[in-house]
Amino acid sequence: MIKAEKINNTDFLNRTVEYLQNRGFNNIKADLEGYEIPKSFTKKGSDVVITPDIVADKNGIKHFFEISLKSEKPNLLKSKWMFLDVLSKMKSYRFKIITTKGHYKFTNAMLDDLNMDKKMIKIDP
Repeated sequence: MIKAEKINNTDFLNRTVEYLQNRGFNNIKADLEGYEIPKSFTKKGSDVVITPDIVADKNGIKHFFEISLKSEKPNLLKSKWMFLDVLSKMKSYRFKIITTKGHYKFTNAMLDDLNMDKKMIKIDP
């Protein structure tokens, strides 16, 4: 999700972090109180800053998690996902999309537009 939408969706972000902890992920970084903020990436020559929603480790492998909720700015979200997908492939990390009921169609449409073959992680509300 983009930075402007994180404020409205902190409850879902909290549930997602709990879900990941229950699945054995550790060293979790998220833009939440009590957690370290993930590393941001800045595009050279502009003021565009990309920060993954959640970064966690499991079995020595770093995972980027993006929360997919309906967005007012889908192009910005697509750019963020493309960047994180390319970065994760370059560094042998994992990149996963997390969504919830009511947002499956939006997420599938976004993944189809980007030609990404990703399996979504679905968390119940």
